[in-house]
Amino acid sequence: MDPLTLLGTALGLGFAAGLRLYATVLALGLALRYDLVALRAAMKPLETLAHPVVIGVAAVMYVAEFISDKIPWFDSAWDAVHTFIRPVGAAALGFAAFSELDPLARTVLVLVCGGVALTSHASKAATRVAVNHSPEPFSNWGLSLAGDAAVPAMVWLTMTNPLVVMVVVLIAMVVAIWLIQKTLRLVKEGFAALLKRFA
Repeated sequence: MDPLTLLGTALGLGFAAGLRLYATVLALGLALRYDLVALRAAMKPLETLAHPVVIGVAAVMYVAEFISDKIPWFDSAWDAVHTFIRPVGAAALGFAAFSELDPLARTVLVLVCGGVALTSHASKAATRVAVNHSPEPFSNWGLSLAGDAAVPAMVWLTMTNPLVVMVVVLIAMVVAIWLIQKTLRLVKEGFAALLKRFA
């Protein structure tokens, strides 16, 4: 595989896993099991995800995440715990996907997977914190359902058009960094207002 294809694949896997790790594993496992996507020769170790046990565990965890992600504020607690899990899971996916490459290329791509997952996870978590301040639950549910729909689409696109994914993810990363900055500013202003009230 050429370097751009490898990079696009790493970016796509990392971004999807940062949003929904279990949905990414489940979507990829089902797609491989039912021959909906074809693995490139260098990524054959990912065939493990098609094993029924892996699919079963990913499905159970995805159902738990699907429910948790629809409950305002509980979703933020779930995200806080997964700040450690999603980037590590994405890095593990990257390690499996690129395990047949030379050690230098594999290390770089694993780091890209984990780093992009952390960024997409942080932007998702920051957005949900901001939306949780809204008194109605519909915006929260809408964002959550959009994430549920985005992950299978991202997985399919990653496996079929990694160069397109690379462009999409790079644009999304710029937006993610902007969102994180805006949310941090909002949280800082909220704390300042709270301290002023109690002063």
